[in-house]
Amino acid sequence: MKIRIIYLIIFCSQLTFSQDLKPQYQKFIKSFIANVKSNNKEGVAAFISFPLGRDYPIPNVKNKADFIKKYDQIFDVTLKNEIIKSNPAKDWSEVGWRGIMLNQGTLWIDTDGKIISINYQSQAEKNLSNKLIAAEKAKLHPSIAKFKAPEYILESSKFRIRIDDLGNNNYRYASWSLKQKMSEKPDLVITNGKWIPDGSGGNSYFDFKKGDYLYRCYIIVLGTNDSPPATLTIYQNNKKILEQDAIIVK
Repeated sequence: MKIRIIYLIIFCSQLTFSQDLKPQYQKFIKSFIANVKSNNKEGVAAFISFPLGRDYPIPNVKNKADFIKKYDQIFDVTLKNEIIKSNPAKDWSEVGWRGIMLNQGTLWIDTDGKIISINYQSQAEKNLSNKLIAAEKAKLHPSIAKFKAPEYILESSKFRIRIDDLGNNNYRYASWSLKQKMSEKPDLVITNGKWIPDGSGGNSYFDFKKGDYLYRCYIIVLGTNDSPPATLTIYQNNKKILEQDAIIVK
C-alpha cells in the first residue's frame, strides 16, 4: 500500500524534477552516500527518522539499535548500489513539502537530512513478509484465510476491520466487534472493493458495496493536527448513517 501511494505522489509531481537539487541539500545527501559506501551502519542510522516504516506485515524499525540489527536485511547490495551510484544533483529531486526523493521514490529524505521512507524491499524482506503472512493466515478464520496480501487492520470505537488485497484490484472488507478475535467468523465480509486515491498528498480510501450500503474506509496520510489516522463511514442509499474515527493497528 505504501509504495502505491508513493508512486501516486510521484505521478502528481512530475513537473518539479527538472532542476538540480539545491547545494545545501546535496551536502547531506553526499554525506549519506559516503556512509552507505563505507558500510558505516551507525553513520547511516544517524540519518534515519525513527520509527522507520516497513510494509505490513513487517514490523517498523523502532530505533537505532533495531536499525543496525536489521541493516543488512534492508540495505542489500541492490539498494546500496543504487544509492552509491546516484548523483546528488541529478538523481535526487526535491518534491515540495514532501521532501527529497531518490530516482523514482526508492528513498525519501526530508529537508533536514532525515530519511523518512525507504520504499524498497530486499529479497530478505520479501521472504520475511511471506513467512509473516503465512503465519497470519493460520490465525484467521478459515473463511478469510485466502488473500494475496494484507492491507490494513483498523479499529473504530465499535468495530475491528480487516482489509485484504485479493488480487486484480479486488479488495475484501471483514469486520468484527472489538470483543471478537479475527480467528472468529467475521460479522460482515464484502469483496470486490476498490482502492481510490484522493489527491496528491497520499490520502486514499477503499469502497465496499453491499446492497444499498456503502462502507468507506478512508486512510489519512495528509490531514490536520487533529485528523485521525483513518475513518469508517457507512452510507445507505447515499445517505450517511454512521461515521467513526479509526486507528490503524497494522
